[in-house]
Amino acid sequence: MIHFKLDIKSGVPFHRQIVDQIRFGIASSRLLPGEQLPTVRDLAVQLEINPNTVRKADTDLELRGILDTQQGTGTFVSHQQVEIGDAEKHRMLRQICDELVARGHQYNLTLTDIVEYLQRRPNHETQE
Repeated sequence: MIHFKLDIKSGVPFHRQIVDQIRFGIASSRLLPGEQLPTVRDLAVQLEINPNTVRKADTDLELRGILDTQQGTGTFVSHQQVEIGDAEKHRMLRQICDELVARGHQYNLTLTDIVEYLQRRPNHETQE
């Protein structure tokens, strides 16, 4: 299961952030076929957003065949493979880097400070 987070400063609509997190979660095997997602209500409460925003993301993913909703049971990851293309990876990487640099500047960190830290940082993934 993934932990959903929204970035209010990114300029990316919330429903798109949810869609991206689910797609990248599936592509990276952090979300597996058959895995149940939080209900619309639960995710909306967790993220402190309107349930219609979550519903819009779910509907988008259902139309793509990525999620299956079973009335009365819940929403599940389908068995459809999700591949993230190079252009989309670059878009996401650019967005993450832009956010990192902007946040660093808020704390008077230079790009050099950030890059040097990243180069010294142990190569491990954070658990969520």
